[in-house]
Amino acid sequence: MLKKIAGIVAIAAVALGVTGCNTIEGAGKDVKAAGGAVEKAAGGAKRY
Repeated sequence: MLKKIAGIVAIAAVALGVTGCNTIEGAGKDVKAAGGAVEKAAGGAKRY
């Protein structure tokens, strides 16, 4: 259940990030931020 929620949050973050960036550099930053969010969610899931 937690993985499903984390996946939905990550997809939403990517979707919002992609709509907000106007350059390739901005897209790279958005992807990096989304990756960090996924890693953070995965780290939280490992504790249980």
